[in-house]
Amino acid sequence: MAMKPFTIQDASELYGVKEWGDGYFGINSKGHLEVYPTQDENLCADVYEIVQHVRKKGIHTPLILRFPQILANRVQEINEAFRKAIKESEYEGDYQGVFPVKTNQMKEVVEQVVKSGYKYRYGLEAGSKPELMIALSMNLHAEALILCNGYKDENFIRMALLAKKAGRNVLITVEKMTELPLILKVAKELKVEPLIGLRAKLSAAGAGKWESSAGDHAKFGLTTREILDAIEVLEKRGMLDSIIELHFHLGSQITDIRRVKAALKEATRLYAKLRKMGVPLQYLNVGGGLGVDYDGSRTTFSSSMNYTVQEYASDVMWTTKDICTQEQVPMPNILSESGRAIVAFHQVVVADIIGLIDTTYSKYSVVLTGQEPQIIKDLAYTRDAISVKNFSEMYHDAITQKDELLTLFNLGYLSLEDRSKGETIFWEVCRKLSRILSYKSLKYIPEEFQDLNKSLADKLIANFSVFQSMPDHWAIDQLFPAMPVHRLKEKPTLSTTLCDITCDSDGKVDKFIDLKDVRDELPLHEPKPGEPYYIAFFLTGAYQDTLGMRHNLFGTPNEAHIIVNEDEDFRIQQIVPAQTIDDVLRSVHYDPDVLIQGPSRKVKRTETDATEALRALLSEQRKLHTYLEM
Repeated sequence: MAMKPFTIQDASELYGVKEWGDGYFGINSKGHLEVYPTQDENLCADVYEIVQHVRKKGIHTPLILRFPQILANRVQEINEAFRKAIKESEYEGDYQGVFPVKTNQMKEVVEQVVKSGYKYRYGLEAGSKPELMIALSMNLHAEALILCNGYKDENFIRMALLAKKAGRNVLITVEKMTELPLILKVAKELKVEPLIGLRAKLSAAGAGKWESSAGDHAKFGLTTREILDAIEVLEKRGMLDSIIELHFHLGSQITDIRRVKAALKEATRLYAKLRKMGVPLQYLNVGGGLGVDYDGSRTTFSSSMNYTVQEYASDVMWTTKDICTQEQVPMPNILSESGRAIVAFHQVVVADIIGLIDTTYSKYSVVLTGQEPQIIKDLAYTRDAISVKNFSEMYHDAITQKDELLTLFNLGYLSLEDRSKGETIFWEVCRKLSRILSYKSLKYIPEEFQDLNKSLADKLIANFSVFQSMPDHWAIDQLFPAMPVHRLKEKPTLSTTLCDITCDSDGKVDKFIDLKDVRDELPLHEPKPGEPYYIAFFLTGAYQDTLGMRHNLFGTPNEAHIIVNEDEDFRIQQIVPAQTIDDVLRSVHYDPDVLIQGPSRKVKRTETDATEALRALLSEQRKLHTYLEM
């Protein structure tokens, strides 16, 4: 019976593109990855062709592809979702979004968000003095807000209040009580009326990796007693009108919508009680936390979320309205600080596969002569006899035999050739067992075999650094979708994990998305000699750029900013070159001019032709980027 051909639909299901892609990515008839920056399939571009086009211009992988149109689309989607929720719930307040600069501080990203959000009066949130400088430099709408969150010193507060005096809508959120006297001191000195927000430390907890950001022991925020103390201080100074915002934050990547609603009920009740006390609050800031469905499972798993953007917006409005109606207080204008949901989708990291590490002898076979030691013959018998009826017993025999093989080798009774034969046969046993375990007739697979496929997975070497391009995968086990950019009409023949090119055993990707579980391997194609094989990592636009580190002095990769036009065409809006060897050496305080001269010695060195050639090579190499050029 002929095997059913592998189709692009099979590829889409295998890699879950439809689920995590959210309408931004798909596969075209050529078997290439395709991008739809406005979620409209009529406006698309072939990602493989983009990579090839950029490579012809001398821009090598690893490569960050940014799609500014996706940023614009995300800003629009979130703002329109709140507009729709206001209309459907007949909410009597307004909505304004604020983008937290910390999510992605890259100039091109912030400028695109500001440009796309101008008509929505979209603002910015700054958590440090450099971020505040960025926010103040942007061409924001006159009614847009600039929020100052996080811990602040006097200089931070002075910057914010001078900007307020200069006519900017700068609102300072009080995170701890010691900030309030500083705000009042500087405001008096500058003769400016501050705009103040109070961050509440709610009892409601978040959900997911960052659930400790909220709750009684959260790092930021004021307790109920401290909120009352702050109000008393301001009331005595006749400055109660300065308090215009109540703020809370559940943490990043909230996975469960029920946690959002629980926090909203508590925060809105607090807002209502403060309004009844005469505090003229105008805004209820629901913070960030709007999630991204990295694995497409629509669950409460840490790399997913069990709600949509529209559901989130609707629940915010309905819950706030319900509590305010009960308490008979005016409905506040809603602020939100969604960052991850704005920027995650717009960025794709593309790397090329440059090699394969064969740890299971998959490329070798053994021909027995009959003259081998008995232990080799025993392993060969196990390999030939293992079946669906006896696989557990035979596998245990194989493990025992492998241990005996190593013992005999260490005692000097086996040759290196004998050891190689025995190890090769052992892995043949494991591969045969893996095929047996895949039989549909098996109703139960013992727990001891659960990690077998992981041990058999091929290790492909990808020309990039996990620590630079996806630090959250290394640091907090964040899952990012991954798949090939091309050859998607071919059935993958390898089950793989990925190694980066750093000299670090943690420089690997060995956990992958799956709709039902976390996969230990990624199906990929065997690279063809002389042909590039590209894989891509998706949804990397939030936090990864500035959290990326220079491990092994691998710098930032090349960037290409792509605008998709009609008729499946595209243009390169901007190229941001990768950091060179010169750049990264200077970043750790070396002067490349001095390094090229070599070590200084009191005794005069003998200059040779090789020395001069080395200096010439070093001088040339310092201009190159830090990744491998294959």
